[in-house]
Amino acid sequence: MAVLISVERAALALGTAQVLDGVSLGVSGGDLIGIVGRNGGGKTTLLRVIAGELAVDSGRVARLGGGTVGVLTQDDTLDPSATVREVVLGDLEEYVWAGDSRIRDVLTGLLGGLDAPALGGLESTVAGKSGGERRRLALAKLLVEDPDVLLLDEPTNHLDVEGVAWLADHLVNYRSRPDNALVAITHDRWFLDAVATRTWEVVDGQVNGFDGGYAAYVLAKAERERMAKVTADRRNNLLRKELAWLRRGPPARTTKPKFRIDAANALIEDEPAPRNDVELMAFATSRLGKDVVDLLDASVSLGDRTLLEKLTWHLAPGARIGIVGVNGSGKSTLLRAIAGEIPLTAGKRKEGITVRIGHLTQDVRELDRLSNARVIDAVEEVRKVTILGGKEVTASSLAKRLGFPGPRQQTRVGDLSGGERRRLQVLRILMDEPNVLLLDEPTNDLDIETLTALEDVLDGWAGTLLVVSHDRYLLERVADQQVALLGDGHVRQLPGGVEEYLKLRATVTPTYAAMPPAAGASGSATASANESKSVVAQPVSSASPAEQREARKVMSRVEKQLSKLATREERIHAAMAEHVADHAKVLGLNQELRDIVDEREVLELEWLEAADTLEP
Repeated sequence: MAVLISVERAALALGTAQVLDGVSLGVSGGDLIGIVGRNGGGKTTLLRVIAGELAVDSGRVARLGGGTVGVLTQDDTLDPSATVREVVLGDLEEYVWAGDSRIRDVLTGLLGGLDAPALGGLESTVAGKSGGERRRLALAKLLVEDPDVLLLDEPTNHLDVEGVAWLADHLVNYRSRPDNALVAITHDRWFLDAVATRTWEVVDGQVNGFDGGYAAYVLAKAERERMAKVTADRRNNLLRKELAWLRRGPPARTTKPKFRIDAANALIEDEPAPRNDVELMAFATSRLGKDVVDLLDASVSLGDRTLLEKLTWHLAPGARIGIVGVNGSGKSTLLRAIAGEIPLTAGKRKEGITVRIGHLTQDVRELDRLSNARVIDAVEEVRKVTILGGKEVTASSLAKRLGFPGPRQQTRVGDLSGGERRRLQVLRILMDEPNVLLLDEPTNDLDIETLTALEDVLDGWAGTLLVVSHDRYLLERVADQQVALLGDGHVRQLPGGVEEYLKLRATVTPTYAAMPPAAGASGSATASANESKSVVAQPVSSASPAEQREARKVMSRVEKQLSKLATREERIHAAMAEHVADHAKVLGLNQELRDIVDEREVLELEWLEAADTLEP
């Protein structure tokens, strides 16, 4: 493949920091490269050097003559008076762009359709658009232009799960040609795995190259440590724990990266599972009892819009739930309703007497009053010592785990970056020892290293956990089950996880199949009887009428069995709370819970197979 851009022995200092130190690398035709590294480590600087926007102090940057370069920055440079058509399509005649499948795909994927309905139409102006909408416009403009080298700085920012999946498919389908290349800075590990054929890690002024996406990058780093004969205590570091989860995760995750399976198995043969679910469940039950938070026929309206409608949700002790949904569907509202921070329009909220809620919102202004305090003081203001994973942890050691080493703990809160302020929010909430943890987009502004550390902390946290996130990797990593909000006021269980959500979104029309009611005792949403009756007719299917009738019977039977399992599980949780001091009794109840989980998985697969029969 032709080398489109080459960097030879490049060095660059910004102030007193040596950002690049003798870096040599190349971008060749067909490359799909992901850039990872800590915040402030030099990723954006490297991208600007490759783009020719920033000159190096020494070394050489060469580009193939006649090649074009397009850059998506994190700055908003769009003309407020320009229309959506002018920004995205420029001077292209309608017959040109309408006849190009690549451009049509961009308009549909990022703007909602050929007429850009998601952004108010092609003739609407940029002025008045939100930051996320402007970001989509800038990305759509670049993808339509289709430069030889496409440089993207955090392209998944402001995209929901569906948008990230679309972008990954688009880039793989249209940017894998031998005459073009892609280089993208990203903290989205699922996106990195789905797109990248190579990964660059920027660290300490150097750029280390790895073949493959995130999973291959994790393996390669772990292998390098093994080959360097790391000590036995280093075998339990975060990389190895992350790799263990990758190999135990969904089969599809380990098929794309081309790494040596034997080597991976050798590295993790003595690595325990990321978390002991049974132990955490027992501990959570002892802390919470059988009652956590219940929403009973709850409705929440904003103006004339109903965000939640007749929702019944029984949260169980130890439940770990990921929440996905389209932007504006009411995910943050749902967390606030569970936390009791907003009044219900109708229905009832019931909270257990031992419940202590920790709610991470998207608003970092709550730290403004602490702007003159040191980081360690802001953490110790909450508590100096806490219990995590059954062990006593000091504020200083927990701060270090989440990216605040000793010197950084003395920094003023007002001088922290956006990602550091986010980390500090999480720290303060964890130090408050909540037993119900609500996280609203916890990955905002966090780099991959910090995300891995946060997941490690959550692995040892015992309690009920709800996470709203567009980070698909995080949802699959920390949550045992997922639910979805589609903007119709209802919550649907996703037995098939995020993949099922994407399939559901792709087929949502005025007629769609009902999702199975979620198991209330396991922490998912249970639709009310009125909601179940409101589901409209099934879509037209290629199956015969007799096959469709049989499939509906199977789905109905499975839904009833799932409901019975939920009731059994609720009774077991109550029994665990009652006999928490009886070790033998709790162990027996834990085994019953395991049996229920196994039975539920079988039933959910049966429901999905029947639902596939009804798909158009």
